[in-house]
Amino acid sequence: MLHYLGQELSSEISAFNLFRYLTFRTVAALVTSAFIVFMMGPAIINSLRARQGKGQPIRADGPETHFEKAGTPTMGGLMILCGVITSSLLWANLTSVYVWVVLMVTIGFGTIGFYDDYLKVSTASHKGFSGRTRLLLEFIIAALACYAVMINGETPFSSSLTFPVFKDWIIDLGMFFVIFGAFVIVGAGNAVNLTDGLDGLAIVPVMIAAASFGLIAYLSGNAIFSGYLQIHFVQGTGEVAVICGAIIGAGLGFLWFNAPPAAIFMGDTGSLALGGMIGTTAVATKHEIVLAIIGGLFVMEAMSVIIQVASFKMTGRRVFKMAPIHHHFEKLGWTESQVVIRFWIISVMLALIGLATLKLR
Repeated sequence: MLHYLGQELSSEISAFNLFRYLTFRTVAALVTSAFIVFMMGPAIINSLRARQGKGQPIRADGPETHFEKAGTPTMGGLMILCGVITSSLLWANLTSVYVWVVLMVTIGFGTIGFYDDYLKVSTASHKGFSGRTRLLLEFIIAALACYAVMINGETPFSSSLTFPVFKDWIIDLGMFFVIFGAFVIVGAGNAVNLTDGLDGLAIVPVMIAAASFGLIAYLSGNAIFSGYLQIHFVQGTGEVAVICGAIIGAGLGFLWFNAPPAAIFMGDTGSLALGGMIGTTAVATKHEIVLAIIGGLFVMEAMSVIIQVASFKMTGRRVFKMAPIHHHFEKLGWTESQVVIRFWIISVMLALIGLATLKLR
């Protein structure tokens, strides 16, 4: 919206030239979303606490320290989504199809997560609505997003899979790209969802991933920088950096209230939406494999659950003391703050490795 204003008024008022620069709008989106969450946070928390009563149900088989969190409201993702969506609409170039694709997945996954949180709170149970139904809805939204990415890009590159390090190694997936991309987006959404189990554990790695993919989107959408780094140029994806900036700002605002002891939990409302957003950005910028590196912490959390379930069904034994893996380390005696901070460190290291692939060509 303000990008359009900058184009119209920059010739008359030079200050409006700033609204045309992607870097300025990305920083502005970060500051705006942080301000929105800071301002709206207390009112949303008080409202959710009054409506939810006992708050998010606490797992009976979880670490004993978690019982102290009983009564903490959930659905804090609403704060994040308000900041991200409002800020993105204000500062992004809304003529970019990628902006709308990423926002639609974010809103769609957030809606699914909101309904799941609602059922858990209203029934005082860990079970939301049917897992199969939830996954089906996620795949439909993700598949539509991938189809939009494919038809709006240059063929056959828009339906191709690229690889880090090997700049000329490209595989055209054809229509299978829709299925592959949907799997990436749904996997990212649910991996972040599984990571969201401790105060501050998910939001900081999400911000790190958003910062990383904001840079990737900026470089991939710039013909000069992408040519210099020899990464694939995807016209229009640069505007997704504005959304990534908005997520960082909203994340900072949310962390203020989510820092231990958390005044509110993100819930599926936030974790599904943020994971879906990161996955969609990776698909749009053709960095799906790099996502597995930068989001390696989320992959680790998801794989721990898969391994635990598979092992128990096949052998009757559990590999971990508890899954997802952050609970395993709590059971080993790590304090919650130790788990969270050490996982943040891992996330930073993985992000740096992932970004290093941009130059290793």
